[in-house]
Amino acid sequence: MFDLGLTLKLNDFAMVIRRPKAVILALAGQIVLLPLIALGIGNLFGLAPVFFIGLMLIACSPGGSSSNIFSKLAGGDVALSVTLTALSSIITLFTIPLLMGWVTASAGASEGIVLPVGNLLKQNLLLMLLPVLIGIVINHFFADAAAKIDRILSKAAFPALMVLVSVFFAQHYKTIFANMGTLGLCVTLLILASVFAASGLSRLFKTSGKERKTIIIEVGMQNAAQAIAVATSPFIFNNQEMAIPAILYSLMMNVVLLIYVAFVKKK
Repeated sequence: MFDLGLTLKLNDFAMVIRRPKAVILALAGQIVLLPLIALGIGNLFGLAPVFFIGLMLIACSPGGSSSNIFSKLAGGDVALSVTLTALSSIITLFTIPLLMGWVTASAGASEGIVLPVGNLLKQNLLLMLLPVLIGIVINHFFADAAAKIDRILSKAAFPALMVLVSVFFAQHYKTIFANMGTLGLCVTLLILASVFAASGLSRLFKTSGKERKTIIIEVGMQNAAQAIAVATSPFIFNNQEMAIPAILYSLMMNVVLLIYVAFVKKK
């Protein structure tokens, strides 16, 4: 999130006014459509409450910062991608507590799972908003230094996520393998459905080719690290099993979107 802030300028947020259609479509797909798809998939497969909440959590999370790199590889609109990632990170500060509060109350009550909304807000402000703001300030006053730091962090972010996923996988491999079939299918369907839904929306509203690629990637790539942080935080859910959908999602997300990038580059 700090690295995202290093690439942002206040002028980037003006894209909401300059290109409202692309911004609104992407945010609607990510913040409204994606949780609805996850809700349908979770109910269809009758997931256990802890996994159902975990699946909804990844669907409600903001866009992943790696989406900017994927947009560049796919020949998408990188400036739009950066703006969308920043906006979704800010908007979900408020939508995650609302949506997850409802999901937890309806699905987690029988298991004694509760959501301390105040703690969730505090953690999100600390781990999401504050690093972005610090990055924006450094970029504004020390642009050269920000560019140098970004060159390092942009390369380290994805490997760092994979290390996190690998460590978690090693700790919980028995539970993961025991639920791999159903949960793996659920998260794969979530990614595929979100990609096709974003593509359909983009074509329906006649966005440009570059915008369409970016919207597909932004809707299909969620911030798995954020979902893991919420699920495992001792101040919020403090539940390791709840993070398993996000772990599997982070693996399948990269596989599906790398295939998509290869497809559009070949095409």
